[in-house]
Amino acid sequence: MSASSSPVLSSGDALRVRTDDEIYRIDAVWLGPPRATFPWRATYASYLLGFLIFIVVLFVQRRVGIRFDLLSTAWALVITVFLTRLVSRKVNYEKGVVQLFEHFWYEVTGPRQRTAHRRALVRGTHVRVRRTLPASRVWRRPARSGSR
Repeated sequence: MSASSSPVLSSGDALRVRTDDEIYRIDAVWLGPPRATFPWRATYASYLLGFLIFIVVLFVQRRVGIRFDLLSTAWALVITVFLTRLVSRKVNYEKGVVQLFEHFWYEVTGPRQRTAHRRALVRGTHVRVRRTLPASRVWRRPARSGSR
């Protein structure tokens, strides 16, 4: 073995281990077209996620009965930006969007410990019963005094 490839270090030498962290420090970011960049930084995955969320928001708006116009589309865009930023805070290179939704699904559908319920006794003794119906509480406009 040559001295340069020896794993044994002399005193004072530092061992430097290169990791792959430098690869993940580089974001795959699209800042916009040349000479007209966007004022925000977003990864390609964020744009795709935002597009999918926008389609889902528009679909939900139509199912609820909100018609397709400029105002509803603007609100859909605002909701999309909010939801995309919310989801993007939880996503990084170690935990992707798919894993985030899988984790949510497993949390929702996972087995739960059954809790013991005590039976409640319901009695009607504290309820007042009247023989006659109460007077109507409809507000009526008082009659005008004077002539027309």
